[in-house]
Amino acid sequence: MGKLHVAMILDGNGRWAKQRGLPRAFGHRAGVSRAEECIRAAPNLGITHLTMYAFSTENWKRAPYEVTSIFRLFRVYFGRKAQELKSQGVRVRFIGRRDNLDEKVKKTMILVEDLTSDCTRLHLNIALDYGGQDEIVRAMKTACEMVQNGRLASKDIDEHFISSISDLSSAPPPDLIIRTGGDKRLSNFLLWHSAYSELEFCDLLWPDFQVQKLAEIMDEFRGRERRFGTA
Repeated sequence: MGKLHVAMILDGNGRWAKQRGLPRAFGHRAGVSRAEECIRAAPNLGITHLTMYAFSTENWKRAPYEVTSIFRLFRVYFGRKAQELKSQGVRVRFIGRRDNLDEKVKKTMILVEDLTSDCTRLHLNIALDYGGQDEIVRAMKTACEMVQNGRLASKDIDEHFISSISDLSSAPPPDLIIRTGGDKRLSNFLLWHSAYSELEFCDLLWPDFQVQKLAEIMDEFRGRERRFGTA
């Protein structure tokens, strides 16, 4: 079986909570439960790589209490589930920048990455403080520094090199990007990597997105003809 990379924009947690008269934090909790179900089901659906958009560079603009609750939820979840993820064969990596993150959050990230580093059943990338434009800027800065230091010739900078220093250097480009919540845009997600990704926009809010829906999308995706610009 070949590699199959699915990326997901988990949108709609706040609206889901608002519809029920609940604080937005309750929506994020429900969203984490849904993400856990999809992670567990992914290998059985033929998915080898799964990337989930958890927190964007723009999400810092949200109310401080919401940002705090998201990162608290993050620490609690991975603190409790790290060993379970390892037992399920899930290798966890975090993509995005880390310089703005709390030390406790970074410590949790390192712990989970180290604990699951030998797992191969599912490669799970969590995009945290991630932005597609920011990723490209960081890659360009790395390339410039390498040229200035004599470790790279400018003629050797091509799409393969940029991919090799990108946040997803260890993964193939996403075959399919799924966005829940009804909006039809990428919202600064995997801009470099999505050149030939198939797109699926779903009206369901993320906490209402069932594993059965993911299975249906995967069945439909396998029937698509992907030409990669050849015809």
